Amino acid sequence: MPVGFFPSDINLKLLKGPNFDGLSSLLVREDIGLLFVGARGKVITLSLKDITKKTSEVGTGSEDKSQCQRKGKSKEECDNYITMMHTLSDGRILVCGTRAFDPTCTHLMFKGGTVTMEDTTQSGRGKIPFDPKDQFASMMNENMLYTAASTNFRGLMKTFQRHGQNPIRNEEKETWLNGEMISIHMAEINKISESGEDDNVFLFLNENAVEERHGLRVSRVVRVCKSDLGGLRILQRKWTSFLKAHLDCPFGDEGSASLVQDVFLLKDEKNLLDSVFYATFTSNLQPSSTCSQSAVCSYKLSDIQQVFRGNFLTLSNSGCWVRHTGVVPNPYPGSCINDEMRASGVRTSHDLPDATLLFVMNHPLMEQVVTPITGKPLLVRSTAQFSRIVVDKVTSLDGEQHNVMFISNNSGWLQKAVWSGDDGGRIIEELQLFKNPQPIRFLQLSRRGQLYSATRTAVAQLSVRDCSRYTSCADCLIARDPYCGWDHLKGLCAAVAGASKFSMYVTLTKTCSLCATLIIRGFNSFVGLQPSVKLKRSQLRWIRHLVRMPPGCLPGEVFMSHWEEAPGKTQDTLEGLCLSAGLAAGPSSWVSPLRLLPLRPDPEKRKIDRQTDRRTDLAGNIGINLSKQYFHHVVLFHL
Repeated sequence: MPVGFFPSDINLKLLKGPNFDGLSSLLVREDIGLLFVGARGKVITLSLKDITKKTSEVGTGSEDKSQCQRKGKSKEECDNYITMMHTLSDGRILVCGTRAFDPTCTHLMFKGGTVTMEDTTQSGRGKIPFDPKDQFASMMNENMLYTAASTNFRGLMKTFQRHGQNPIRNEEKETWLNGEMISIHMAEINKISESGEDDNVFLFLNENAVEERHGLRVSRVVRVCKSDLGGLRILQRKWTSFLKAHLDCPFGDEGSASLVQDVFLLKDEKNLLDSVFYATFTSNLQPSSTCSQSAVCSYKLSDIQQVFRGNFLTLSNSGCWVRHTGVVPNPYPGSCINDEMRASGVRTSHDLPDATLLFVMNHPLMEQVVTPITGKPLLVRSTAQFSRIVVDKVTSLDGEQHNVMFISNNSGWLQKAVWSGDDGGRIIEELQLFKNPQPIRFLQLSRRGQLYSATRTAVAQLSVRDCSRYTSCADCLIARDPYCGWDHLKGLCAAVAGASKFSMYVTLTKTCSLCATLIIRGFNSFVGLQPSVKLKRSQLRWIRHLVRMPPGCLPGEVFMSHWEEAPGKTQDTLEGLCLSAGLAAGPSSWVSPLRLLPLRPDPEKRKIDRQTDRRTDLAGNIGINLSKQYFHHVVLFHL
């Protein structure tokens, strides 16, 4: 069970305020140490080291809202929301805002420690949606902007396009594109391809499935080629490499379909084809569904590529989509240009034969489904609706590599999780970043281990290597957090990055016997050791099982018992550890009695809140209520 932490327990930097609203984009610039925040009518810059230090605020000027409001939009909707920011090769930042439903772009410049905005503007139509509420995706690569967004006032026309000197877009057919855009990613295949294959661009989206009679909403992955120029006669300035496939993440009941919410590409520097896409999903509830769930699935880049080399679907005379069994033209439809094609005279997409282009136009959908690496989700939760995800590759002190997932939800919480092979996904901890329940819309991780998140009204900063929340050796090791280890010389849980193996116990150790001390902890400070008292087995009566601890670290389980000093006297609840694996057999199977420590009286003679005192931190901290003469403490059993 993960440990939950609230804002007061976290070393969290938070920035919010009455004028800090309408947050619509986030850009990390590590080269200049700034975090750019796109808001309503302005761009705010914050220090990456400490976001509470605001460095500048650049307004976007006023806009004429009259025409926007005459078309039925509210005054608030007609404000200028900065929804997109990307860095160019010269250091400038492309900034686009909705500007009263008339998208406009300009540039920000950083010089001499000052951020300024260019006076010149350009149309942003086709780059971002008119409506600030519409979801879209964008990516900048070598000054080439790729966007997937609605391109008209009503938001009905969806377009996936590359801007610049050789603009290109999708064919305007429902079978090509009809959904909600999620994210765009570049896989630089050309760097490692032995056949000289072009780089791949991937778009993830949700759309109505044309192959389903009832138009079930499903997730898709689209692949196009970076150097695609369109066809010479057919598909002029249209993608000639546009192929798409169903992206599956199997969870929930039979009446629901999983819809992708966010995608993060974790690149493998040694072998790019082993790179992995991590994606969050929520269940798309149907009338027959019972409850909503969220999940994380992962997909290997090479597996996705293999799907796009498979069979195509075609529309039959009966109106059903079936496998295409006819002739498939050569070059293979949708293929990126490679050395073999160049040798045959197809040097660019302009050289593709009409037969190949016509086939792509009418057969964009693949038959095979893209399935997760493990065949199932890494993680499934029923209590939260996942939103964003970022993944960090961490090397723990024992030399093992772990992919740590940071997953936000729609209630302002963040889950830190790790995939544990046969044990499945394991949430290490849950952190409440924002007190007011609201969706976390942005999540970005810097190379320095700082995690930046934002809602519509606030920005938060958190160090992923902060181990101070684990306040004891047992807490530190039981959490099995790959970032952390117990420093027995300093007596604290610390980051393993750069630490000496001789001074630290690793978190993933198979035993907790390294923690050999027994400590009493008060509300705010350690109060020292007291003489121990052994209770006879007859003094404890097992009531019910609470939770199983991580295997290998504890020889027993957490339990709740009833303690009575003598028959007929006041009884108190005791929560502790069973020191035997034979919990089901009852107290008679315990190999040793539970050791309790007499506690000091409360110097302020405060009354004990029974409800508060009976809470238990199930990561190893055991709350104990004795009689009123004792001051409430948390006892840590370090086994």
